Amino acid sequence: MRILLTGSNGQVGWELRRTLSTLGTVVAPSSQELNLADPDAIRRVVRQTSPQLIVNPAAYTAVDKAESETVQALAINGAAPGILAEEAKRLNAALIHYSTDYVFDGSLTRPYGESDPPNPLNSYGRSKLAGEQAIAASGCAHLIFRTSWVYGTRGRNFLLTMQKLLAERDVLNVVADQIGAPTWSRTIAEASAQILAQLRMDTDRIADLSGIYNLTCAGQTSWHGFALAIAAHRGSHCQVNAITTSDYPTPAARPLNSVLAHDKLMLTFGLHMPDWEHALDLCLQD
Repeated sequence: MRILLTGSNGQVGWELRRTLSTLGTVVAPSSQELNLADPDAIRRVVRQTSPQLIVNPAAYTAVDKAESETVQALAINGAAPGILAEEAKRLNAALIHYSTDYVFDGSLTRPYGESDPPNPLNSYGRSKLAGEQAIAASGCAHLIFRTSWVYGTRGRNFLLTMQKLLAERDVLNVVADQIGAPTWSRTIAEASAQILAQLRMDTDRIADLSGIYNLTCAGQTSWHGFALAIAAHRGSHCQVNAITTSDYPTPAARPLNSVLAHDKLMLTFGLHMPDWEHALDLCLQD
């Protein structure tokens, strides 16, 4: 089984390169070799690789910059997944793709299910929704995993930012009215590999189950709660104050509720996602 993996140096891609290696031969081109903003480059690499499975964790993830770099965000998050899906369809291969909680506006007071109507508040969310829609329209065998508040030990993320600031400052102000589920990149990669192992990497079986699945850690907290948990693990004496979204304006609007329900994932694959605090503890120990 040949697996084409995009974004292998990213938070999720780095972990996937390890977990997928037990399932087949992983081909992981660099971002220079596979420029997702270049449709011709995408088609060329896919056709040269001729994979049975394409796994696409690569994305434009600069949420605030996407407000001014809309074209680039849409090319990478919207158009590229559609091209990967078209190539997968042509090869009778399957596509695994990762999306985001930011396809929702956060107005619900309960966790979002896969069938809830999307209504993104920002350009990043709109570009990711466009990618979901392009994949579905292609007719290829696919699994789209929506995740949230992704962090890990590499790249740029909330965990690494907080660790740096906690070491440098005596006082931090962190938003407390946005709720979500922090999700370790390794949790995402391990769950993905378990699902693919269950399906035996079979394109027909993936086709039968094609669609969107929420894939996040269980439980919920605020960014402030997340920061407090990181500070506690570090034994930091920094004062972490709770503020509101309006106290910390950003170019891109964020949903106040980013919690995603896991019922479909459990019913389909029998996976029980770990609580976010447990996953964070494992990550920090690692």
